[in-house]
Amino acid sequence: MLDPQDAAAIAARYELGRDAELVGPVARGEVGQVWRLNTAQGTWAVKEPFERPSRDEAQDDAAFQHKARAGGVPMPGVVCTGSGEVLCELPSATVRVYEWVELMERDARLDPATVARVVATLHCVDYVGRNGVDPWYTDPVGEDSWDDLVRRLDAAGAPFVGLLSEQRDELVALEQLLEKPVALQTCHRDLFADNVLRTPSGGLCVIDWENAGLAEPAQELGLVLFEYSCGEMGRARALYDAYRNAGGPGRIDRPGNFTMIVCQLAHIGETACKRWLDPARRADRAHNEAWAMEFLTQPLTRRMIDDFVDTLCT
Repeated sequence: MLDPQDAAAIAARYELGRDAELVGPVARGEVGQVWRLNTAQGTWAVKEPFERPSRDEAQDDAAFQHKARAGGVPMPGVVCTGSGEVLCELPSATVRVYEWVELMERDARLDPATVARVVATLHCVDYVGRNGVDPWYTDPVGEDSWDDLVRRLDAAGAPFVGLLSEQRDELVALEQLLEKPVALQTCHRDLFADNVLRTPSGGLCVIDWENAGLAEPAQELGLVLFEYSCGEMGRARALYDAYRNAGGPGRIDRPGNFTMIVCQLAHIGETACKRWLDPARRADRAHNEAWAMEFLTQPLTRRMIDDFVDTLCT
């Protein structure tokens, strides 16, 4: 794990100036945390993943980010080391650095047309990288795995096992809608409201690009519609119309367009349940219970997907 004493080494590798101070962590997610680096030249965000990332994958997502930023997507700039590397290996951790942007709190009720224009701009970026299709966005959890989780959670006395058991049939049925993505291009693949945030000036900023890789724009659009419609078909219609008017290439015409969000939510729920069961993560059990409850109390259903398709195809 990073230590404040790593400040000078990071600043030197990325050529960010003297008088370096590392503050934090100032933010934490499921796969990493963020520190603030202050130097005589300014302020930067230092991202510390909990698992060592691949150099090739980092270089590829950074190339995509450079192109997306040049294409008009509002986002922090990637900072490279003096030798052009994205990652920096330290004795304590592997890190990467971004420009610092002040951001507001998460809000899924952002103006849908504004979100749509940002997503359309992103989907118009002509980039097909090396980071390939990932099963997290395409593959089911599977009937047997859901049943096994229900059994194990019940035996362990998980307080949310009843909710999972009630939703088991719907989760399995949703996985029958999945379609293999086509028309692949590099996408962000994590456009939840945690990663599309307001700035104090009122604009939007897209962050957390490390999961970028090949996907189908229409399937990423399905994710965006679920997240920012907040279950309201009027918001979904406004978002979809603005996306198309801005030149976005994705189209919604069938339930399979929602493959990405079906898979992501399922794998998030599965991961939260498995972490709750993991004896090595007992200290984080309350956090993982809250994560599982978020998945179970804000579900995507076949009825909702049908509503999206019916609304947007008219």
